[in-house]
Amino acid sequence: MAKAPVLTPRADDFPRWYQDLINKAELADNGPVRGTMVIRPYGYGLWERMQAEMDARIKETGTQNAYFPLLIPQSYLTREADHVEGFAPELAVVTHGGGKELEEPAVVRPTSEMIINDYFSKWVQSYRDLPLLINQWANVVRWELRPRLFLRTTEFLWQEGHTAHATYEDARDFASHIHREVYEDFMVNVLAMDVVPGRKTVKERFAGAINTLTLEGMMGDGKALQMATSHELGQNFAKAFNTSYLSKDGAQELVWQTSWGSTTRMIGALVMMHGDDNGLRVPPRLAQIQAVVLAIKGDEAVLAKVREIGDRLKAAGIRVQVDDRTDTPFGRRAVDWELKGVPVRIEIGPRDLENGTAMLARRIPGGKEPVSLDALAELLPTVLEEDQALLLRQARERRESRTVEVTSIDEAVEAATAGNWARIPWATLGEEGEAKLADHAVTVRCLVAEDGSVPEDGDAPGNVAIVARAY
Repeated sequence: MAKAPVLTPRADDFPRWYQDLINKAELADNGPVRGTMVIRPYGYGLWERMQAEMDARIKETGTQNAYFPLLIPQSYLTREADHVEGFAPELAVVTHGGGKELEEPAVVRPTSEMIINDYFSKWVQSYRDLPLLINQWANVVRWELRPRLFLRTTEFLWQEGHTAHATYEDARDFASHIHREVYEDFMVNVLAMDVVPGRKTVKERFAGAINTLTLEGMMGDGKALQMATSHELGQNFAKAFNTSYLSKDGAQELVWQTSWGSTTRMIGALVMMHGDDNGLRVPPRLAQIQAVVLAIKGDEAVLAKVREIGDRLKAAGIRVQVDDRTDTPFGRRAVDWELKGVPVRIEIGPRDLENGTAMLARRIPGGKEPVSLDALAELLPTVLEEDQALLLRQARERRESRTVEVTSIDEAVEAATAGNWARIPWATLGEEGEAKLADHAVTVRCLVAEDGSVPEDGDAPGNVAIVARAY
């Protein structure tokens, strides 16, 4: 009788495969309140690596980290009409504390534009105080009716950047810089994710923004996922909070602002873009464990060599873990590391020791081959870089092969419902066509210029709409 697969095959049931993988790779578990999640150590390790890479890029822009309260007076949200309307259905509101009804209800942070702007209005007095560049790593709560681990949860972790500038041009350029040099650079070069940078339509842009820049990725089933966004807020919040400064000319001017964020949703994207029927495939540059050295049997000489190889690889700058748990069957351990997507396994047993070799198992392309023990430290950096490049190439090839050019709304709907992306001229689609797409659960993911760049204007001639079903 054939052995049952560890995971539901993706082709049979992609959502079930996703849930199976999250569970069996020990990434997360459902929390006790509907829509919340417990991020397990292996999953949190991925987030810590993402944080470290993102934080370094954010700080290179001159942005500093800070922290603002989780609880926000409800009255703050009424100050910017579009903003409060956009978030009203998702709010969690605290009405009692310390056994008493609160004089004013407090909203559990859905995003921090309101409270941060209250402080920006105090901190900004002169042109010398600009630009003011702040980021925070925090949790937020948006009451989610259809939760899915990492993709849509009531509480999730993120970073949110908030900046104030002297001119529209400065704010516009900074939002664009974050979009390309922080988010896109990280996703392409660390996560090995093929993403399409573009501009959101008016319907899809962030509540209270005058422009939203996005990065959209194609998942393994052809659906799109919004990966990170960078918003030009114009002066909407500056007007609401009277955030102004004294210019060099002695005039009182309102600031121009941006906000931008990325979340633990990226872990879900990692699963769905790179995972296969055997589990995760973690990009080597991201992986908290790039190589695991496994002892096949509890032979003392084998255990000593496994630990020695582990030390040698660490000294070579590779993030390595030694697995000498020989009281657990080797096959079970190998499957577990495969599920977790560790890029490289180095398997050593008594026979390998006699031959001076190890079995090198590569998770990303698959396959095994014997390798000299003495060559491992020199060989692995090349192997890891090859596999990093392969993941990106495979993701890009999937998107390109599953993106079709269409000339009508019906063709766009047909392509999206078949699990593809469609490209349609925005002049053909327009806002009316966008509304018709919504009747079929299809959305405009972003607008791009004819040459694939990000358009400076949503209605620029030649703009192309990227259309798909999305998570």
